[in-house]
Amino acid sequence: MDRIIGWLTGYDAAGLDRVLADEVDLETFFAQAPRFNPNASLITGVICGHRVENIEDPLMQKIRYLDKLIDELARGKKMAAILRGSDAP
Repeated sequence: MDRIIGWLTGYDAAGLDRVLADEVDLETFFAQAPRFNPNASLITGVICGHRVENIEDPLMQKIRYLDKLIDELARGKKMAAILRGSDAP
């Protein structure tokens, strides 16, 4: 999960530890993300009954992007596919 979160947001282990310790809300978590992945737009599909690529609210779309990636991990999808072909952390 840490690798997926890092790929999507740019947080490293220390950054994740910091936001967890600070108990930041999701809005702050995404607003302060060091480097939101420009390939996030490659994340498509349905999560919680909504197509992630069609979600209009930017914050909710980022939340659902993460939700979709974690769902793919839980379903056993290969990490290279989850990270949309990228080897980056």
